[in-house]
Amino acid sequence: MSTVTLKVLPAGKTIEVAEGTNLLEALITVEPGLAARQASDKDGSASHVFVQEGRKGLSKTSREENELLDAIVGVGSKSRLAKYITVLGTENVTVELLGEFSGL
Repeated sequence: MSTVTLKVLPAGKTIEVAEGTNLLEALITVEPGLAARQASDKDGSASHVFVQEGRKGLSKTSREENELLDAIVGVGSKSRLAKYITVLGTENVTVELLGEFSGL
């Protein structure tokens, strides 16, 4: 089983993530406040991230994820929902947290 480096922006924190790990679970280890945000998530947007680098190192977008992304304001070409993503372990990944964790 391989591991890759996950870099989380804007904080610039990095962790090692094993192949097969759910991206949201990995992000919660870096930013524990995400867990509380997930508990009150009604539209799926709480796990909305921008994948800046390493898209091919993540699972493909599922139909359910695509449908939720279509309903979220502010979605772009780099948008994904972390709760639907599995780290494939093939390349390092950089994601940008949005909302209250973005530093904006």
